[in-house]
Amino acid sequence: MSIQIKAAVAREPGAELSIEEIILDGPREDEILVRVVATGVCHTDLVVMAGHLPTPMPVVLGHEGAGVVETVGEAVTKVKPGDRVVMTFNTCGSCPSCNSGEMAYCYEFFPRNFFATRADGSVAFRNGAGEVHSNFFGQSSFATHALAHERNIVKLDVDESDLPLMGPLACGIQTGAGAVMNALKVQEGKSFVVFGAGSVGLSAVMAAKVQGASTIIAVDLHDSRLDMARELGATHTVNAGAPDVVDQIKAITGGGANYALDTTGLPPVIRQAVDALAPRGRAAVLGAPMPGSEISVDNTDFMSTGKTLMGVVEGESDGDTFIPRLVSLWKAGQFPFDKLVTFYEFDEINKAIHDSHEGRAIKPILKIG
Repeated sequence: MSIQIKAAVAREPGAELSIEEIILDGPREDEILVRVVATGVCHTDLVVMAGHLPTPMPVVLGHEGAGVVETVGEAVTKVKPGDRVVMTFNTCGSCPSCNSGEMAYCYEFFPRNFFATRADGSVAFRNGAGEVHSNFFGQSSFATHALAHERNIVKLDVDESDLPLMGPLACGIQTGAGAVMNALKVQEGKSFVVFGAGSVGLSAVMAAKVQGASTIIAVDLHDSRLDMARELGATHTVNAGAPDVVDQIKAITGGGANYALDTTGLPPVIRQAVDALAPRGRAAVLGAPMPGSEISVDNTDFMSTGKTLMGVVEGESDGDTFIPRLVSLWKAGQFPFDKLVTFYEFDEINKAIHDSHEGRAIKPILKIG
């Protein structure tokens, strides 16, 4: 049975979103209807809005949704009405990566998350202007209600008052923290540097502190972000505009960092991350690059020092286990990601996006229901 909802629709690249009345299909047997309480605004949403990725329009974006389950399809057993949940990235559940527990590297990651249709090509939204693409990251949570799946829904043990805060754990926050804890596996007593101190990079700083890194360096152009990095656990900061960023990192670490993380997706910055490593150091890349961009390194240095450069998606997270772990760390005061958040009302969505672009909001969250 279809319902009428409100959703923020992206109708053409580069344009602001329009909040519209839309008809949403009722859940199929394998789908879950969630009343969205709040949802984060992520850099990936902005990249799609700009037209840099082949997500079809018109579309409802949003992929850091938190809410309450209203209805479940007859084949759903994982959650029930009334459960408090977040919605994370979607996966197929049957490819070699999914079968081995490496869901972030699902063979169908791109179509399941960016093509904004169900697996059979259908969409769940429509209004008087025609069909609107849905199922972005298995949810399209810039809306009062969303359809999710057992593969991408995570039940949380949190108070109702805390639920609006939880959405970013499903993408941006888990991406930064997971890169440190799951992918790089930063070891106690080692040195770590992150390039970019937005919500992902600052999540990585907090995770490095949880892991017991002895030296934690944040690199960013904005001094306010570097101040926040220090508040959250960075032992040192470097302004990215300095001409000797790599030399400063080597001086701080006594020869190079054991681990480096790039959150910018910019090839020159990735080169700095690799150059700043100690011998046998490991660097990870998770920033969304422009299509066709390439990474270059000094081949002699890279080979002769045994360095590693790896790509990371969604923090190599299994949402069912990793997101509750982050919640537990937050409850214990060890992962204060709430310090990154600025709340906006749903009808302020374009302001939230603008403030994110301008650096005035580290992690915007839209309060919806």
